[in-house]
Amino acid sequence: MKPYLKRAWAEISIGQLRRNVEIIKNLNSESTEIMAVVKADAYGHGDEHICRCLYEECGIKYFAVSNLDEAITVRGYCPEAEILILGYTPPEYAHEISQYNIIQGVVSTEYAHKLVQNTPSEIRCHIKIDTGMGRIGLKHDTPELCAEEIESIMKTEKLSVEGIYTHFAVADSDSPDNIAYTDRQEKFICDTYDVLVKHGIHIPHIHFMNSAGTCYRNNPKSTLSRAGIIMYGLHPDISLDIPDGLKPVMSVKAVISHVKTVQKGDCISYGRTFTADKEMKIATVTVGYADGYSRLLSSKGEILVHGKRCKIVGRVCMDQLMIDVSDVETHSGDIVTLIGTDGNESITADELANLYGTIGYEVVCGISKRVPRIYTK
Repeated sequence: MKPYLKRAWAEISIGQLRRNVEIIKNLNSESTEIMAVVKADAYGHGDEHICRCLYEECGIKYFAVSNLDEAITVRGYCPEAEILILGYTPPEYAHEISQYNIIQGVVSTEYAHKLVQNTPSEIRCHIKIDTGMGRIGLKHDTPELCAEEIESIMKTEKLSVEGIYTHFAVADSDSPDNIAYTDRQEKFICDTYDVLVKHGIHIPHIHFMNSAGTCYRNNPKSTLSRAGIIMYGLHPDISLDIPDGLKPVMSVKAVISHVKTVQKGDCISYGRTFTADKEMKIATVTVGYADGYSRLLSSKGEILVHGKRCKIVGRVCMDQLMIDVSDVETHSGDIVTLIGTDGNESITADELANLYGTIGYEVVCGISKRVPRIYTK
């Protein structure tokens, strides 16, 4: 058996990942360490290779995941790392949280009490504060009231509170209103922390910088910067630049399986949404929406063939799509680039996302499991 089926595959540059991490480290102050966000299979890049590189080569010791399954998986790659579950874990799994030395995000007093009732062991946690995301966390009108609930939670037996954190809603926006909104979010958690300090309570970690916060409003008060999408070289928001040198870690490639000439009036793909208006040369590419290349890119997206952009014609199928190669010399077996660079041209996940109204996060996370990840230095 060949090492992988050369049909559609994703190339993951470990070297670029290392370079991105170094750039992010230089953005942070000496008081701030990176917490690598590796949820969703490291944003579709493959958590094993990404985690091992971050832990063994880049010296990252803090990781963030979405759920207990992800945390246990990362623990296998990073035996001494500090791993925070950002999302919900059913209280009946509290013992597993303790067993694997995982840090759980705690979103309410009720949840804290349920966790400790389900295990004889100590539970490590960071307390989530809802400062304006409206999702999960302690919700209070004043920092003083918020600090009061945190102090109450800290009295819970078998609960070790090691951090407080929040999540910015619009730190990836440069509109004055959104900047002011993020200012209020940041001030609320910092003021809450200061109230705790005044009461003689010193919690090791306060963190609020996500990728956008790290890029655009880096604050040394945040002991951790939760680097997610920028670590993989994509924009928190396509409208704002990211620091020089941060480049995509993933590229996606496929091959041409067939080249044919069609005549004026011939239809291409399902639904007959594309009809040739002249004689054209059409290539079939071995990738489709089951691979994570969205059907929404039908007759919109472009693919690089020998360094030239070729338009998709007709609907993207489950396993294949067609492109106009009338101006390119190409043959069956040639490699094409769906995401990445070929010659002087590049197509990014952010560009594709912009074409059909989503974000780069969804594009890379959506590259399906049947697309093998090939890791390069």
